[in-house]
Amino acid sequence: MGLITEVLLLPFAPVRGSLWAVRQVLAEAERQYYDPAAVRAELARLEQRLDAGEIGEEEFNRLEDELLERLETSARRGTGNGDGTT
Repeated sequence: MGLITEVLLLPFAPVRGSLWAVRQVLAEAERQYYDPAAVRAELARLEQRLDAGEIGEEEFNRLEDELLERLETSARRGTGNGDGTT
């Protein structure tokens, strides 16, 4: 951007900075949400809850489907490498 544009947009700098911060937080949250290691850990906890009788088979199947879809989305996006790191 040119100098004049920067001067004219200076009053909006806090807004632009806030938007950048929001985008960064959103990107990190999305990375963690689709992290294969995190999804696998949730699947293991879900199975433990089923074995402990905390949830029924129907709820288990519904939650398992959601987690498997997240894992599939992660594979399509190439998010993470499955060991908790990116």
